[in-house]
Amino acid sequence: MYCLIAAESAIFTIVVVAYLFYIGKSLTGPKPADVLHAPIFYTVCLLSSSLTIHVAVRSLFAGKMAAFGLWWVLTIVLGGVFLFGTGREWAHLIQDEGLTISTNLFGTTYYSLVGLHAFHVTVGLLALTAVAVFCFTSQLERQHAERVEVLSMYWHFVDAVWVIVFTVVYLIGI
Repeated sequence: MYCLIAAESAIFTIVVVAYLFYIGKSLTGPKPADVLHAPIFYTVCLLSSSLTIHVAVRSLFAGKMAAFGLWWVLTIVLGGVFLFGTGREWAHLIQDEGLTISTNLFGTTYYSLVGLHAFHVTVGLLALTAVAVFCFTSQLERQHAERVEVLSMYWHFVDAVWVIVFTVVYLIGI
């Protein structure tokens, strides 16, 4: 997992640098300040999911399967709410603001960066859902806690990357 996170960090670094390099270089609008609004609620949901997954893993280590299932599902719900928010933002930007990936450099780099993150959230949610299925079909046991903890590392990585993406796109880039 450490190697995967290192490789993914390199990819995100490249896309973040590209976003920062191209910000403000679009010859036509819209510009970030014209169309972007910081998704505070959805960000709180995603960042809260780091806490819920941590509590879930600790519950599994303690052999508290019901608590694990509850916290794990809450993590999935919070991640799903975040992904829904990303989709909602994109729908608004495309339909109401006319910003697509081919509109200008801002559109290209914005959708590339936020889309890369959304892809990682989606992969994480699929993996978390698979573990939930194992849990609710009684195929997950305390002895699997270390493996589940490795998956939680990926989820924490996705959350940490969002802090960077949020800062670059919604704070610095505007």
